[in-house]
Amino acid sequence: MKRTKIIDVLKSTEYGKVVCVKGWVRTHRNSKAVDFIALNDGSTIKNVQIVVDLAKFDDELLKQITTGACICAEGTLVESQGAGQSSEIQATRLEVYGPCGNDYPMQKKGQSFEVMRKNAHMRLRTNTFGAVMRIRHNMAMAIHTYFHEHGFFYFHTPLITASDCEGAGNMFQVTTKNLYDLKKDENGKIIYDDDFFGEQTSLTVSGQLEGELGATALGAIYTFGPTFRAENSNTPRHLAEFWMVEPEVAFLDQEELMDLEEDFIKYCVRWALDNCKDDLAFLNQMIDKTLIQRLEGVLKETFVRLPYTEGIKILQEAIKNGKKFEFPCNWGDDLASEHERYLVEDHFKKPVIMTDYPTAIKAFYMKQNAVQGEGSVGYKGCIAPGPTMQGTDVLFPQIGEIIGGSVREESYDKLMAEIGRRQMDTDKLWWYLDTRRWGTCPHAGFGLGFERLILFVTGMQNIRDVIPFPRTPKSAEF
Repeated sequence: MKRTKIIDVLKSTEYGKVVCVKGWVRTHRNSKAVDFIALNDGSTIKNVQIVVDLAKFDDELLKQITTGACICAEGTLVESQGAGQSSEIQATRLEVYGPCGNDYPMQKKGQSFEVMRKNAHMRLRTNTFGAVMRIRHNMAMAIHTYFHEHGFFYFHTPLITASDCEGAGNMFQVTTKNLYDLKKDENGKIIYDDDFFGEQTSLTVSGQLEGELGATALGAIYTFGPTFRAENSNTPRHLAEFWMVEPEVAFLDQEELMDLEEDFIKYCVRWALDNCKDDLAFLNQMIDKTLIQRLEGVLKETFVRLPYTEGIKILQEAIKNGKKFEFPCNWGDDLASEHERYLVEDHFKKPVIMTDYPTAIKAFYMKQNAVQGEGSVGYKGCIAPGPTMQGTDVLFPQIGEIIGGSVREESYDKLMAEIGRRQMDTDKLWWYLDTRRWGTCPHAGFGLGFERLILFVTGMQNIRDVIPFPRTPKSAEF
């Protein structure tokens, strides 16, 4: 008999119809005359209840139907007499595809997230991770739909690269060389002539630079794919392998970039509220009881647009009034998550787009603001004590920075001057610099950490719990 997904069975009112469902047992409750099996197939957070008349089934078969077992159940769809469900199935046939012993790690009892991370191959079957993964899928669909509806082209950038977009190192090398017999020159440097690409290559930290090439040809593009950073960081906000969404748009200025960032992220949040109601309700109950309220709050608020210099003043005033921060926050410091969250959660109580950061703490390709005296003119004329650039980072409650963006420097001379100040090697960037030599144009873009978006939308507290198989220092299992 053809299988019906549980999500469709639960929506059906065709009582009296014979249906076939297949899935994994959440619970099996025994009583004198009938048993109750809660079955889930991953299509929804909700289970369908299978009512089993004990007189019609073999005891040995029923003993195999334990938590985690995979079964097929055929029976009559009837209106449920119990609370919390509209329909159930009165079983006429049961088949066990895969029994599950008492050593099954995801038994129906409280499991810590740390224990579940050690069993990442099984944790996906739990209610929590099923909900997170369905929301992850929906956020991916929201991203593609938003950009498609707004005239962007999906642009595929390479995962293997010979350049470092961020200029910060910490990249995973890609090689076919024999690591036990590396050829080196007289200075001890590795010779890559015999390597597959003939030069040193790594996994990409960002598709932005190649994305800019696409924007200067197609007008508006976005990338959406995995990126890699070999940072020895064990915080709840960092992964070695994660997904990035990176739109790049020609002829976009700072104001328009902030409009795009706010509109885009509100679209994604609205999509979650409209399309993930059951999963969000579950997570709101089990993980974070303020989750739905916080998501709805984002849609109601206009994001604050705050120059970095003004943000520093607010933080320093908070310190004077007794607020304690672990890290310093003087002008020129790269703000820590605690600073960002204070501005969002305590001071403004709404999302913030921070603008006009000091040039020295941001990437080389970001456009500098006009210089006035010893400082620079930032957003809305805010005077900073040093050079600033046209950054537009979106800060969210619970997360801190969720988007990092900027207007890109389109002037070849200014870009080369900044590269010179940073003593960067231009040999690997010749193709990028050519876009400023031939037909350069104003353009801007941003990067959204996909897992950070999922963190916010699900209310989960650790980024390792919003990706199916996390890659972190000393951990590459599964």
